[in-house]
Amino acid sequence: MRFSLPRALGYAVGGLWTGWGGRRRIDAKQQRNLRRLVEKARRESPLYHRLYAGLPPSSEIELSDLPVTRKPELMAEFDDWLTIRSLSLDKAREHLRDIGKVGVPIDDVAVFQTSGTSGEPAVIVLSESFVEYAYGIMLARFERYHRKLVRDIRKLGDRVTITGGHGHFAGNGFNKLVQRLNPRLAKGFGVTFIEAEQPIGQLVDRLNAIEKIAWIVTYPSMLDILVREKESGRLRIAPALFTTGGETLTDDLRERVGRAFPSLKYGIADPYGCTECLALSFECSHGRKHLNEDWVIFEAVDDAMKPVPDGTLSATVLLTVLANEVQPFIRYDLGDCIRFDEDPCPCGSPFRCFQVEGRQATLVRVGAVTLSPLVFALEHDQAQRIQLVQTSEFDFELRIQLAEGAAVGPVFQEVIESVKRVFRDNGVDDVTVQAGDALPGFTASGKFHEVLPLRRTGSIT
Repeated sequence: MRFSLPRALGYAVGGLWTGWGGRRRIDAKQQRNLRRLVEKARRESPLYHRLYAGLPPSSEIELSDLPVTRKPELMAEFDDWLTIRSLSLDKAREHLRDIGKVGVPIDDVAVFQTSGTSGEPAVIVLSESFVEYAYGIMLARFERYHRKLVRDIRKLGDRVTITGGHGHFAGNGFNKLVQRLNPRLAKGFGVTFIEAEQPIGQLVDRLNAIEKIAWIVTYPSMLDILVREKESGRLRIAPALFTTGGETLTDDLRERVGRAFPSLKYGIADPYGCTECLALSFECSHGRKHLNEDWVIFEAVDDAMKPVPDGTLSATVLLTVLANEVQPFIRYDLGDCIRFDEDPCPCGSPFRCFQVEGRQATLVRVGAVTLSPLVFALEHDQAQRIQLVQTSEFDFELRIQLAEGAAVGPVFQEVIESVKRVFRDNGVDDVTVQAGDALPGFTASGKFHEVLPLRRTGSIT
């Protein structure tokens, strides 16, 4: 597996050219890329050959002609899904079991895994061309603001990534892959990786021991922990930039971060992506998320998989990754709830912008009532971390990591009453919330979810 800088620059030039041409050129490029991908998939992927039998010729295909695909069905036919025949699921999983091979290619492709928060982890396969695309399209979407930011950050100190260290997850693995393929791409940044799963005290000590931290990349749930540690005075770092991803960044958390870290010259960047498509969108200087529509298709749809109007929150979103020909994701049910903006962005970009409201798999369902995890105020001045776990439809367990010297009984009692009050306010009275013995836990990829809903079979994954 090799990285070609000229090909990456080709993606950058093509991306610039497409953007300068406005909507007409973007739509034309997207359609050409879609038909090229469909032809490749139906010719070289046995799975898509069967799925697309009887459909119009690839040169005439429209997006609506294509069936929706979902992770469980695709993973069940992994060996027939890829357009390469050399990599089987067993071979990929054997590679993923070796933690020492994170970021190491296999059979001229890179292999990562999703966290599996909402079901079975997916195995994601990326070719060298996707790595070149990701680098090139990032350059194409840079504004003057971003170029200045990168120059300043390099002078101010190191970049630290806090993510899961117990698996081949993209947060750490993609960085290692790029450094392996072309170390010059990371030149100028001192990149330090810190495992999110370690005890908070150890994590804080690691951060405090780094002389100058300019930039931290992590999940919003970890950022929330860093804010609490900064507010307590235990965390002494003064970064200029946070970049978050993988979860929903709330306005409340953004405001708290700003108050806790007055050093944030460049605030919080919150680009949206997923392991299935790392370079899915870009965040402009006005803080809006824009879709890389020349290489990515996003369909905001309702429960019946029909398009919803701009400004309307979707039930889910269908993802088509036009830059990955090795493992085609075509009309893939991603499970995120999004809303396309109705008004154009002040930055002037012709690429559509959107907001992400969260994942269906994070919603708490109790009887006929569905609640967002954000309605639970799981904080206490005597607790370092609090987690609410749904053990059955009407039963919940509270897990708390207490602050040093805190009394167990009063903290549990106060938080349990707070949780019950939320349920009562939403018309749910017959719910049991009890104290648990286990400590709050992270996902395999290093995310910390304050609320863990009941995992249901047949849910979108």
